[in-house]
Amino acid sequence: MDLNFTVNGETWALDVAPADVLLDVLREKAAVKSPKIGCERGDCGSCTIIMDGRTVRSCLVLAVEADGHEITTVEGLSFDGLSRLQGLFLSNNSFQCGFCAPGIVLAATELLERKPNPSRHDVQEALAGNLCRCTGYEPIIEAVLAAGAGGDQ
Repeated sequence: MDLNFTVNGETWALDVAPADVLLDVLREKAAVKSPKIGCERGDCGSCTIIMDGRTVRSCLVLAVEADGHEITTVEGLSFDGLSRLQGLFLSNNSFQCGFCAPGIVLAATELLERKPNPSRHDVQEALAGNLCRCTGYEPIIEAVLAAGAGGDQ
């Protein structure tokens, strides 16, 4: 099947099988490595991407469902250097191993676009689907709150 979509501003035309999962197509055919293969059930959030402005678990999306859509991965946020949010994650030492980082960055990015000055509860709710085994979440939440308080991310 033909698949035409945009990933981080670049248009792709690929041939995919009807059962191909978007996560696999992004990693194997579009050479995008930030969405990670984790639980493969949508529970961990490591495969999170933004599709048409909303976060989705790419392990749960068939590639053909992305036809005609715009996808953003963490690589697409930093063409001109780190985004403000990414810089705050860095300065707050928010991540240790980095496996969960792309999904969390994208979930926080979507939250801040919808709600520029989120409450702690808003941040916790927005990140609830992204598991991190290293940090205990506090530095992650603090960075997102700082991005909100500072306005433009």
